[in-house]
Amino acid sequence: MKQLTGSEIVIECLKEQGVDTVFGYPGGAILNIYDELYRHQDEIHHVLTSHEQGAAHAADGYARATGKVGVCMATSGPGATNLVTGIATAYMDSVPLVAITANVGVSLLGKDSFQEVDIAGVVMPITKHSFIVKDVKDLAPTIRKAFRIAKSGRPGPVLVDITKDATANKTGYEAHTPEPVKRSSENIRGKDIDKAVEMIGKAKKPFILVGGGAVISGAQAELKEFVDKINAPVCDTLMGKGAFDGTDDLYCGMVGMHGTKAADLGVTECDLLIVVGARFSDRVTGNTAKFAKHAKILQIDVDAAEINKNVKVNASIIGDVKSVLEMLNHKITKDYEHKEWIARIDELKEKFPLSYKETGLCGPSIVEEIYRQTDGNAIITTDVGQHQMWAAQFYKYSKPRTLITSGGLGTMGFGLGACIGAKYGKPDKVCVNIAGDGCFRMNMQEVMTAARYKIPVIEVVINNHVLGMVRQWQTLFYGERYSNTVLEDEADFAKIAEGMGAVGITVTTKEEFAEAFKKALTIKGPVVIDAQIGKDEKVWPMVPAGAPLEDVFTDDDL
Repeated sequence: MKQLTGSEIVIECLKEQGVDTVFGYPGGAILNIYDELYRHQDEIHHVLTSHEQGAAHAADGYARATGKVGVCMATSGPGATNLVTGIATAYMDSVPLVAITANVGVSLLGKDSFQEVDIAGVVMPITKHSFIVKDVKDLAPTIRKAFRIAKSGRPGPVLVDITKDATANKTGYEAHTPEPVKRSSENIRGKDIDKAVEMIGKAKKPFILVGGGAVISGAQAELKEFVDKINAPVCDTLMGKGAFDGTDDLYCGMVGMHGTKAADLGVTECDLLIVVGARFSDRVTGNTAKFAKHAKILQIDVDAAEINKNVKVNASIIGDVKSVLEMLNHKITKDYEHKEWIARIDELKEKFPLSYKETGLCGPSIVEEIYRQTDGNAIITTDVGQHQMWAAQFYKYSKPRTLITSGGLGTMGFGLGACIGAKYGKPDKVCVNIAGDGCFRMNMQEVMTAARYKIPVIEVVINNHVLGMVRQWQTLFYGERYSNTVLEDEADFAKIAEGMGAVGITVTTKEEFAEAFKKALTIKGPVVIDAQIGKDEKVWPMVPAGAPLEDVFTDDDL
């Protein structure tokens, strides 16, 4: 048995797990691991981000784009705490992530030592599990366990904190081949499948709501077969985009606060709502007491804790979405027709299409142009706000893992790091981050990361010189009192981008944007397009917070 240092064991365990890329930022406590990374740079590529938060978001984007576990690293104290927002983002959206941090030596723990913090305790509520390794003998088993936990069942982030002496001390190491993680099917009960088939058989107006669980499970083929068998219209959540083809005739848009009227009214009118891998977020349901009030609800989810958590359901199947749909498809022996119901949904789609009135450059027109020039085949990452909703509404996602966005935590500053991570995971894909100017200010330093490594990501800043979504609420619900949401300053994002080593372009018209984006697609490095739009554009439709989905309205309704 080989005798290795803890740092050597960290690298060997990463290689065991098939890790080829890690994102991070070094410091004193983690120096031993970084020294070992230097020796293995031909096997594991380390991406030095400009801030630890950027590293966490990049690992997240890598994981979402590939379905593999993303890995980030940081040193003790502020290095570790700077990962927290990224870890929480991954936790809320069920993203498999392993964060490796180093801490002070065992003899210094608990003494308020320089750059000491109990990071395992800090992240306990926002991880599937957090470990602190004080003995080098525990290191390899802990790292292996961390990867298994991160990717099994409902995925999520795991933190491994390692004391500095554990990275330096030696112990015996024996290589292991990771066991494949099996799909969670042990809780799928035959009687639950039969109950679901019975409910589907009785339904006259079935409706399917698809969430992020269908993406995570890789269930797009089984979902398509299921939809066609029962002949039901489909809507999705923000996290579910691409699990069902957004260009399919049975698709009727996103549901919820900024969903389409066809989706929101379809959920309200249906008699059976089949929820596939979604957690009934408040932004999806509106008023839960009036959500799908005419329907029986069937929920399919890998996590038993989600059943009846936010919305009471009539039946449920607990298990991996792909496995459950395979069983249902096998059990459903006839193809259904719901002509009148489909005609009603088609009527709603025709009567209430997504549209916008601006004739000049605006958020929706920017997203439509990106869709046109990328043929719908790009990976789109976003930050959070109006631009995020426009990206969800006006780009048609036909494949899973092509929209990468912070749904649960709503993390401003997420998108650029995630876009860098996605590009490393899928180097052959065009990767575009759609941001707002408020979000760009938060983590714009990652432009330097993209420039340093010549990563060809395109950052489109939809710049309305305000915090757009907050301003929209202030306009509609706060008497136009624009408290601290106006960003009218002298910042020139194109010049800032150039100062960080990227190409910067400012545009104010549709024609200028089309030309700038066309140019950006040819450049072998990062491009920042500062797209200037009006400050009072709004995202429509909208359901007021706490209102039922049938209260969905647009500016025409006002």
